[in-house]
Amino acid sequence: MSTAPEADSADSTDSTDSTDGVLAEQLLRLTRRLHRIQKRHLEPLGITPAQSRLLRLVSHYDGADPPRMADLAARLEVVPRAVTTLVDGLEAAECVRRAPDPANRRVIRIELTDTGRATLRRLRNARTDAAEEILAPLTAEQRKVLGGLLNALADAPAEPAC
Repeated sequence: MSTAPEADSADSTDSTDSTDGVLAEQLLRLTRRLHRIQKRHLEPLGITPAQSRLLRLVSHYDGADPPRMADLAARLEVVPRAVTTLVDGLEAAECVRRAPDPANRRVIRIELTDTGRATLRRLRNARTDAAEEILAPLTAEQRKVLGGLLNALADAPAEPAC
């Protein structure tokens, strides 16, 4: 007739749900803060955070076959139209260029330009400055622990879709 274990179990679940909810909110707040800080560091370069991600992605193909717009959309998990808009902006800034695929001229590939490579170097410095700003309150040991925790979260298997 003991209901204590059930009550303890329910209390434990409620406590876990509450703690998880607080952690989720903290992660969201941190993500928004990180985005604001990165945006502020990128503004002088005339590059948005989304353009920065696309430019970094294109740079990973440097030396190999340049990516197609569809490749970029799939990797960024966005619709192709969003990639078109990002490429338009980066092309206007002379960071990338559209080039026809030599094997299939209907396919357009996105190539990094010399200006794009120089912009990437400046972007890396801006991202480092942003990271230093956001991590400033942490000691070296705390940063190491945080890195391990973030890796554990990032590398966790995806939940199956319902």
